[in-house]
Amino acid sequence: MDTEAVRSFVRAAELGQLQQAADELGVTQQAISKRVAALERELGVRLFTRTARGVELTLDGQAFLSHARDIVAGVDRAVAAIRPGSRALRIDVLGLRSAQAVILHDYWRSHPEIDLDVVTLRVNDPRLAVAALQAGDVDATFRTITDPAALPSDLRMIRAFDSPLELLAGPRHPLASARALTPPQLRGHRIWVPGIAPRSEWAEFYDQLTTEFDLRVDAAGPNFGNEVLLDILADSGDVATLVGARDRYIWPANYDLRRIPIVNPTLAYPISLILPATSPHPGLRAIINHFASLPPLPETTWLPSWAATPSRRR
Repeated sequence: MDTEAVRSFVRAAELGQLQQAADELGVTQQAISKRVAALERELGVRLFTRTARGVELTLDGQAFLSHARDIVAGVDRAVAAIRPGSRALRIDVLGLRSAQAVILHDYWRSHPEIDLDVVTLRVNDPRLAVAALQAGDVDATFRTITDPAALPSDLRMIRAFDSPLELLAGPRHPLASARALTPPQLRGHRIWVPGIAPRSEWAEFYDQLTTEFDLRVDAAGPNFGNEVLLDILADSGDVATLVGARDRYIWPANYDLRRIPIVNPTLAYPISLILPATSPHPGLRAIINHFASLPPLPETTWLPSWAATPSRRR
């Protein structure tokens, strides 16, 4: 199928005028007409009917339009993939206040010349983020496939960095005055992490964490966002949550929330970066090198099974 004919059809359908489509694409109206006619012959249907005002889609044309747009978008992504210097580096992060976004921002502040586009795909299942990466919607994604055998062969996953966890609690919480806490000191306390999505990597993380240290992690209730969570913590005398040490949270001064490090062992969330196995965006190399400059974790650190090594386990 002639992709330029498909592009001509899409623009003519969107503009309603063959001449306007021709002007935009830099060809003659006759060329647009010939392309559309050839496409109609190939498909065996009429795509347009002519009117006094221009052209209108037939029922078959309406059915074909959304798929035609996908074809054009796919071609554009393919062309952009071999001209990486002409496009921004698109990286998916879990949230704009997450440790991934904070570290990317720190890197960008030191390298403002980089054309960086930080996006949030807003999907919980890492396989959906992988599919977006394979489709060319992003150049890399901060997600983890915990089973290496499930990672598609055209992608690779690197250990980016580890995010130590802290307890976030309000001033009335029994642990609020602690300067540091050990995992056994958390036992019996309600740790509220609303909205843990099934099949997500963090669901598996919390399953292993609670089993290892006999903790009470409560995922009940919908996740109404960080602001609501912080409101609840500020007023509560028995609810706390876990946050990453590098995650960015902002709350009113009168909330008096406390971020308390967890030590002996440090509890750390491993963060991975998935990218194409071949021909990744050239801007990724410098960012990956930047990860190596981050402070190392303490010797006594607990990590989940998919990221732990003998020297870094408790």
